[in-house]
Amino acid sequence: MTIVKAPHPSSGHYAAAVISNGMIYVSGQTSADPYTGKVTDKGIAEEMRVSLERVEHILKNAGVDRTHIVMCRIFVSDISMWKDANDAYAKFFGNHIPARAVYESPHLHHGAHIETEVVAELCKGV
Repeated sequence: MTIVKAPHPSSGHYAAAVISNGMIYVSGQTSADPYTGKVTDKGIAEEMRVSLERVEHILKNAGVDRTHIVMCRIFVSDISMWKDANDAYAKFFGNHIPARAVYESPHLHHGAHIETEVVAELCKGV
């Protein structure tokens, strides 16, 4: 197992990501600013965009990009906000369509409304 560091400080005892058996497991990322803990107040679509960009920054530290993502798990505080979050998700990924699971979870860290964790391949496979 290899630990991948985030380009920002973590707020707890966890790895931003780990590499194991050719796969990268990225810990959940919210839109909270890693230095202040403040969540963006520009709506759920912006929270989704920031969360996904934080994931991608971690993947870049492992030498890959968003096209290596094979699975996303998304936690949303209120499922009624999902349409706007999904629109931002689709815009971020474009033609790349990883597997996905969405869970309603009303109490996310820092009061965030979105948290995203992903699994990605180190090398694109078949």
